[in-house]
Order: sequence, then C-alpha cells, then structure tokens
Amino acid sequence: MEKRKLGRTGLDVSRIALGASPFGSVNRANDWDPFSIEGRRIAIATIHRALDLGINYIDTAPAYGTGHSETLIGEVMKTRRHECVLATKVWFELNRQAVIASVHDSLKRLQSDYIDVVQVHGRMYPVAEYEHIVHGGPLDALRELRDAGKIGFIGITTEEPWTALQFLPHPEFDVYQIAYNFIYQAAARHFLIEAAKACAGVVTMRTMTSGVLQRAAGYLAPEWQAARDLYEVSLKFVLADSRVHSALIGMRWPEEVDRNIRLADNWQPPIDFATLPRLTVDVYKAEDAA
Repeated sequence: MEKRKLGRTGLDVSRIALGASPFGSVNRANDWDPFSIEGRRIAIATIHRALDLGINYIDTAPAYGTGHSETLIGEVMKTRRHECVLATKVWFELNRQAVIASVHDSLKRLQSDYIDVVQVHGRMYPVAEYEHIVHGGPLDALRELRDAGKIGFIGITTEEPWTALQFLPHPEFDVYQIAYNFIYQAAARHFLIEAAKACAGVVTMRTMTSGVLQRAAGYLAPEWQAARDLYEVSLKFVLADSRVHSALIGMRWPEEVDRNIRLADNWQPPIDFATLPRLTVDVYKAEDAA
C-alpha cells in the first residue's frame, strides 16, 4: 500500500485508512454486532488484516461504542503498536481537565503509552465553539499532553470544512479530518486550497459518502449499480486528489479490507483532481483548451 506524508507531521500514512466507527455500533440489516463474541472476533481479525496488507493509519474515538472501538483496537495494539499510526479523539465540549482524563482513558483502552494523533471531535464550529476549543481549555490540554509525550500531534474533525478554516492559523493543529467525497466537494473550493498552503495533514471522513450516493442512485437510476461500481468511483475520486493524504473507510470484515486494497493498490489517477474545474467558467475554459 502506497504511503503519503501526513502534511507537516512527517508521518507516513497509507492512502487508505481504517475507520473504526463500525467497531462501536450495531448494524442489524447487515448482521453486524461488534459487541457479540463473534462480532468481536471478526473486528479484531479485520484490524489484523488491514495491518497485514499495509493499511497503517487507524482512526477511532471514545464515542464509538463508549470506548468499545478503542478496546478492540487495543487488543491488536498489544503486539502490533509499532506497525501503525494511531489516531483517536476528544469531544469538543470538554474542558481542560476532562480532555486530559479522556486521553488517559483512551491510552488505557488502546493499550499504548502514546497516541500519534488526538483530534478534537466535532461536526462544525460556530464562533462560540471555536472560542471554547482555542481559549476554553481543550487546546491547552492537548498542548500539555503533547509536551508530556502522551500524544504526537493535534488534529480536529469536521463535517463542514468551511468552519475549519479558522483553525488553520493555529500551528498546533497539524491534522484535519474533513468531510469530502464525490457528492460533497465543498472543501475543494476553499479548505483544501488553504490546507495545502499550510502543509496541514488532511484525512477524509465520509470517503464513500456513507452510502448516500449508492442509496440515492438506487432510487433514481438503479441500473447504475449494475453498469458502474459507484463504490469504486467514490473511492477513486478521493484518492485522485493530491491534497488528501489518507482516506478513511469504515471496514467491518476482512473481506472489505481485501476489496479496498484491490481497488486502490497500484492504481494511479488519470489526473490530479486538485486541478479539476469546479466553476462553470473553468469548465468552459478546460473544454476550450482540450
């Protein structure tokens, strides 16, 4: 699996990352229960399979099953911690002391004495939430933990990349996990441009559109599913943008790991989608130049 530098962190991360949210939630429609004995066994096998095939970035959070996802990952970290870049989160509303406590709890569940990336876990950030994070305790706590060697780098997650722009002037935030995919491309118009200038690390959430594209297409044009693999298109869209360093994909079963590796390994995009026209006038210019 090809590796990319995670922005200015210098960390080498796989193009595909293992998103561990499914290890903390039940999906009965797909017969998935990571809290069952069999589900737990499969989840641990999936983590091992990802590491075996070169996926070295693992992203989790205490909110995923009230720590269950971290606990499952910890079972693997007992013997394979040195093989991966490990990322988790702290909820954005916490105060300084609660952030410190949350990270220490994550360290115990992950069975590790350090975490490579700890991210502020949020969705979008109006002014009040920005002020709380930067001046109300969370950032101070993460600095303290970083200086103590408990964490390597500080990051932040957002469903609305526009609201992450205000964090870019703060050099403490090295990694940004943003919603960016085939049907939600807003970040290409602003955040990805500015993040590249700042050499920030960029990881995508909702890489596969969380199934929204496939579900919508199933209603509107069911023949698309047979004629073209929308899953593959979604994955390759994100991998084709050079400003994205790693693309998170939630994976439950080892077979899902195998499928994603087959799609991505040794695949090279036809163009860099960072240069893809996003405005009508730019589309016209590109057509005229062709």
